Amino acid sequence: MLERTADTAIGAPAADRPATGSTPPGVVLDGRGLDAATVARIADGATPLSLCPKALEAMERTRRAAQRLAAEGARVYGRSTGVGAHRGLAVEEHDGAGHDLRLLLSHAGGVGEALPARRVRAMMVVRANQLLVGGSGLGPEIAAAVAQALRAGVRPRVLEYGSVGTGDLTALARLGLALFGHDTWSLESPLREGPLADHPVPEPLALRRGDALALLSSNALTLGESALAWHDLGVPLRAAHLVAALALHAVDGSLEPYAPEVHEAHAHPAIAQVAARVRWLLGATTGRDTGAPGLPDGMPARVQDPFGFRCFPQAHGPAMEAWSGLDRVLSIDLNSAAENPLIGWDDITDRPVARHHGGFFTAPLTLALDQLALAVLGTARLSVARLSALGRPELTGLRSYLADSSSAGSGMMILEYSAASALAEIQGCATPASLGHVVLSQGMEEAATFAPQAARKALRAAQAYRLVLACELVAAVRALRLRGTPPAPGTPAGRAYARAAAALDPDMRDRPLTDDVTVAAALLDGFAEITGDAWEPVRLG
Repeated sequence: MLERTADTAIGAPAADRPATGSTPPGVVLDGRGLDAATVARIADGATPLSLCPKALEAMERTRRAAQRLAAEGARVYGRSTGVGAHRGLAVEEHDGAGHDLRLLLSHAGGVGEALPARRVRAMMVVRANQLLVGGSGLGPEIAAAVAQALRAGVRPRVLEYGSVGTGDLTALARLGLALFGHDTWSLESPLREGPLADHPVPEPLALRRGDALALLSSNALTLGESALAWHDLGVPLRAAHLVAALALHAVDGSLEPYAPEVHEAHAHPAIAQVAARVRWLLGATTGRDTGAPGLPDGMPARVQDPFGFRCFPQAHGPAMEAWSGLDRVLSIDLNSAAENPLIGWDDITDRPVARHHGGFFTAPLTLALDQLALAVLGTARLSVARLSALGRPELTGLRSYLADSSSAGSGMMILEYSAASALAEIQGCATPASLGHVVLSQGMEEAATFAPQAARKALRAAQAYRLVLACELVAAVRALRLRGTPPAPGTPAGRAYARAAAALDPDMRDRPLTDDVTVAAALLDGFAEITGDAWEPVRLG
C-alpha cells in the first residue's frame, strides 16, 4: 500500500531542509495505492519517493515472461512486429534493439511548446507506478530510473501536442530517449542544491529489444494532468462553500433554501451536503435558523433571494459529485496495467502470455473530465451572479457597486467584467472533448477519446474558476465591511472573514482591484482547509 508521511520540500529554504545525510520522508510507490493528491504532491516537488521491493520483483517476473515469449518466437505486437498500420510487418531477428530505438526516435515527434516541469513530473510518477503493477514486460531498472530522475529534479523535454487519448506516445518517447541515453535531461532549475544535490541524474540504461513499445504504451501524461486538474479544482470547489456563505450573509440572505427539511423532501445527497455545510459555516444549528441577522423571529429579508444565493446547493452539489467521480476514475487508472499487449503468465499452464487489448482507450476518464468541466461552469455562473447581486443597492442597502461616498463612484464595478471574462474561459473549457472524432494510422484506429484535451481544459478551468471566486470574495468582504455586519466570530465563516479582512486592502476609494483579487485567490487555499472535506458529515446542533 501507499505509505504517506510528512512532506519535505525539494528546493525548500535551508531551514526547512533535512540535515545532510538524513533520509527525507516521502511515499512508497507499489502500483496499488497511488492517488491524485499524491501525484500532485510529487509533481510539485514536495515528496521524495521510493519503490516497493515486492513490486520490483513483480516487474522482473513479467520481464522473464517477455524474454521467454521472444525466445519462443511468439508474435507479439510492437516486440516482434511493427506498430499501428505496420502491425503486420515482422521485425527481423538481426535488427536486435534497432527497431526499438527507431520506434522511440520516430515517436518523439511532438509539437508545440515544452510543458511545465510540474506536468512532466506528474507523468513520470504515474508511469513509474503503472510499471510497478507488472504488466509491461519491462525490467525493474526502468521504474527505478524514473524514480531516480524525479528525486534528482530532472525531466525529459515533453512538447504540448501529440496525444489524442490512445496513448501519450510522443511524451513517453521523450522519456525513453532520456532514459536510454539518446536525449538529455532538463533540470528543474539552473542550480541543483540542497536535497537535489544528494540524488544523481540516472545513468543511461541499455535499450533491450521490446523495451520501446512497452514504455510508450501508456496514458501517463494524460493521467498525470488529470490528477493535477483534480487537485487544482479541489481548492476552489471546497472554498466556494465559504465564499458563497459570506456573500449570502452580506445580503441578509435567507437560509430557508438550505433548511434540512427542504433537502429531505428532495433528497439528492450531494446537494443536501452542500446545504448542510453552508449552514454549518454560518453557525445555523437548527432547521429554524432561516432568517437574516438582526431581523426578529428568524424573519427572512426577502420572500425569495436571487438564484445565485437560493440555488447554490443545486449547482454546487453536482460539481462536488463530479469532482469525486473523477477521483474514483483516477484511483483505478493510476494503479492499472493498461499496456498493450499485457505481458504475464497463464495461471493454469504457468506459461508466458501476451494479451492484446484496448485498455488504453480512456473513455471513462474523458467522460469524467467532461462532466466535471460542465459542472464547474454551472456553479461558476452562480458565483458571477452573486458578485453582480452584491453591487445592487436593493440587496445590500449600500451604494451601487459598493462605491464610496465619491460622486458617481465605480466601486467594484469592473469586477463584474473581469469575472465574466474568466467565466467565458470556463465556458470554452466546458465544451466536451468527447465530441471529437479522428481516424488515424491508415484507418486502423478509427476513434479516439481526446482525454488529453479534456485534462488540459480542466486545468485551464481551474485557474479561471479560482479567479471568479476571488472576485466574489473581494466583493463580499467589501460589502460586509461597509455594512459592519461580519459573521459571528465563533463561526467558521466568521474566522474566514477575519482572515480575509486582515489580508485585503480596506481602502474603498476607486482604484485598481487587481492586487485584491490576487490576494483573495491565494486566500482560497486556507478557505478550503476551513471548509474541510466536503463529504464529511457536519454537526448541526
